[in-house]
Amino acid sequence: MAKKILVVDDSALMRRVLCDIIESDERFQVAARATNGIEAFDLLSRNQYDAVVLDVNMPKMNGLQLLERLQKFKIPARVLMASTDTREGAKTTLDALELGALDFVHKPDSAVDCRVDSFKRTFLRTLDVVANSSLPVFDAAEKTLEIKKTATKMVDFAKKFSENTPGTKIVAIASSTGGPKALHNVIPNLPAELDAPVLLVQHMPKGFTASLAERLNDISPIGVKEAQEGDELQKGMVYIAMGGLHMVVRHAGGRYTIHYTDEPNREGVKPCANYMYESLSDSSFDKIVCVVMTGMGADGTEGIKNLEAKRKVHVIAQDQATCTVYGMPKSIVNAGMADQVVPLDQIAQEIILNVGVSR
Repeated sequence: MAKKILVVDDSALMRRVLCDIIESDERFQVAARATNGIEAFDLLSRNQYDAVVLDVNMPKMNGLQLLERLQKFKIPARVLMASTDTREGAKTTLDALELGALDFVHKPDSAVDCRVDSFKRTFLRTLDVVANSSLPVFDAAEKTLEIKKTATKMVDFAKKFSENTPGTKIVAIASSTGGPKALHNVIPNLPAELDAPVLLVQHMPKGFTASLAERLNDISPIGVKEAQEGDELQKGMVYIAMGGLHMVVRHAGGRYTIHYTDEPNREGVKPCANYMYESLSDSSFDKIVCVVMTGMGADGTEGIKNLEAKRKVHVIAQDQATCTVYGMPKSIVNAGMADQVVPLDQIAQEIILNVGVSR
């Protein structure tokens, strides 16, 4: 049965073009249209749709205001944001992802440009992922507070038993669809004293990763930055791979530095976590903790498999119940490579316990 889609856009031309693209694929049918957030909220409060394609800038009630209202009234919806490819658009998109949107696509300024094959393929592929994703869960404030309290206890525990995690360590995280919101449950719960640097590949276009890094840095005790060419790895720092390039780590003269390669897409993405994991094969870290979180596809599996052949690795996979898309972690689990399978709210704790904290 075709998935029912609600299209929300104030431009009649853009609505028609998006609807034509959706209707061209037998997997979907346009079940309803809305010109602003007010109309969309009314439809969503009375009907169920498999996915919502949502514009940002609209009169009366914009896309972000709609997401806020859906959260307020606890009306779940699988939302695909149509975003502009600008710095301001990146910030708005991150706001939307934090408010419950599952993914986003770059919507060209011109309706004519929406008809090109490359946009159609990307749009339909992403819509399929969103329409088949788990519905977003509205986290209670009390639960968020409890997560932070638990993480603090883990820091205290790790300080007391840091002799159990000797040697040099590094953490390498991979995430995709649902990742930006999930990362807000992980990175802010990592302490500044974490006894390891953290590498992070989140599948995002160029420009969006800088905004993600800034946002996470503002709310996290651990430092967070978009990794730059030549950055030397430091403990207690998270390095997010730039969008549009593959991030690798090189070892020379006792120093580990970040570098980028412009190789073709791998697993259909750039950055690809496989490059990050494989680049650690020639490192001398005593322990490498690999974390694979929510996301479509199988990025990370091949890279960790190749890494395991040379280095000591501990693999943590996010469990199915808390994933937006159980693709990347599922691939790890099915390959028998997961040492731990844990819910989202326990990932930070397990990272802390596995690498310890500096005294």
